[in-house]
Amino acid sequence: MTVIKSYTDVNQSKKLVEIIPLESADGFWEYHNKWYSEGDDWEGYEDYPRAEPYLEYTRKENAWKEYNSDIPCWSLAALLDVLPTLDDRNANFCKDIRYDKWHVYYHSTATLSIIDTERYDNPIDACYEMILKLHELKML
Repeated sequence: MTVIKSYTDVNQSKKLVEIIPLESADGFWEYHNKWYSEGDDWEGYEDYPRAEPYLEYTRKENAWKEYNSDIPCWSLAALLDVLPTLDDRNANFCKDIRYDKWHVYYHSTATLSIIDTERYDNPIDACYEMILKLHELKML
């Protein structure tokens, strides 16, 4: 069984903070410099993000830019809120029945053009890719 992600992973989050508003983040990966169980020293991010709005917790908009700091992240609901409605393009978010994978696409009824993502095991990766594509196309 495929595991559905609850939030964007650390690498996706690092990319998104440069593209979309931080106010849209509804969680964050908490940085720590010690691993407290079993006495091993370990640096990195918690295995699970904190499910509370990033800016409400940190109170600093650019805190994520500091070395070894918490990084904002986005849930599926937050990513869907970021995806825009584009003039005559209808956004469709669906699971491909044939391949049992998730993808997002925009379809224009006027120009009959489509902006589509690859198929992914989880919907967060599909939304993430669409945000990157729309950013590249300067449509965000």
